[in-house]
Formats: sequence, C-alpha cells, structure tokens
Amino acid sequence: MTQAGTVPTGRVTDDGVRWLDDEQQEAWRRFLEGTSRFYEALDRAHDAALPLGFGEYHLLVQLSEAPEHTLRMSALADFLALSRSRLTHTVDRMEARGLVERRPVPGDRRGVNCVMTPAGHGMLVETAPGHVAAVRRLLVDALDPEEMETLGRAMAKVCEAAKSEDRRSRLRPTIVKGAWPLDTRPIDAQP
Repeated sequence: MTQAGTVPTGRVTDDGVRWLDDEQQEAWRRFLEGTSRFYEALDRAHDAALPLGFGEYHLLVQLSEAPEHTLRMSALADFLALSRSRLTHTVDRMEARGLVERRPVPGDRRGVNCVMTPAGHGMLVETAPGHVAAVRRLLVDALDPEEMETLGRAMAKVCEAAKSEDRRSRLRPTIVKGAWPLDTRPIDAQP
C-alpha cells in the first residue's frame, strides 16, 4: 500500500485489477478535472449571456443537421448521450417554448419524432455566435492545432469504446429472480 492507503499504481493485484500507473493516473485526473471545468464554464457562458442552455443548444444542433430537422427521440437520446427520461424533460421544456415539436413517426404507432420548429431554428441561429465564441475561448484557443487534432482523434476512440460497451451491456441478458428473460434483444430492436 502507498501513503494514501491505495494499491501501488502500475501493477496487477491478486484480484486481477490492472491499476493505473502514475502517468495514467495523472492524465485521468486531468481529463476529469478538465472536462468538468470545461462543461461548467460553457454552461455558465450559456446561462449568463445566451438564450439557450448548453443542452438545449446541443439538441437543436443535432436537429439542424438531420434531414427535415427531424430525429426519432431514441436516436436523439443516443446522439446527445442522454437517458430517455432526461431527454423527455428537456424536450418538454423546449416544446413549451415553441422550439421543438413531437410528432408521430409515420408508419410506426409507437415511434415519436422530435422536430425543430422555425422558432427553434431562429433561436439556434441567435445563440450560435456566442456558443462558438465560448468554445473557442475555453478549448480551441487554449490548445495548439496539433493538440486540437490529437484531442479529436483521442475522443473519437473514447466515444467508440463507450458506445461499444453500451451496446454490449444492452445485449447482456438480465436475470430476474433466477429466470432468463424471454427477449434479450436491445430495446431499440424489440417490436
């Protein structure tokens, strides 16, 4: 054990845990603090001077890039990395402000689309310059071009690893009181 009462870094313990070495631990902690502080500062910039919160802005960006400014709610939740219930609450608030609408998916009685309204598009256009200025100030201008490129490549790998883990976890059968489920397909694949 080290002074802090933890297992020494950089080795595998008897229980098979591959502990982080000192450099990995340092990078991990800087990543955590950096992303937390970045999102806090970006949220504050949105809250202080922009008509949309960061989450609302991100949602409208996804819709603006989709055909007919429309995405199925489940796809939107996946793009935004939000739970469906959290997305529902966000869409409720935005729908009340006239920024989005929910519409049935043609040919699918259970499916629901989220559609950006003209008011939502106008709000996105109004918010974009302030958002971009904050992202540039907090991230892009803080890094040199090579670091920005490396960050993009690194985060694409992190994103793919997390998505793969999510797909694997949705495919794992859930045991309920010792019984196997009847349908172990991912939620989106179930009828």
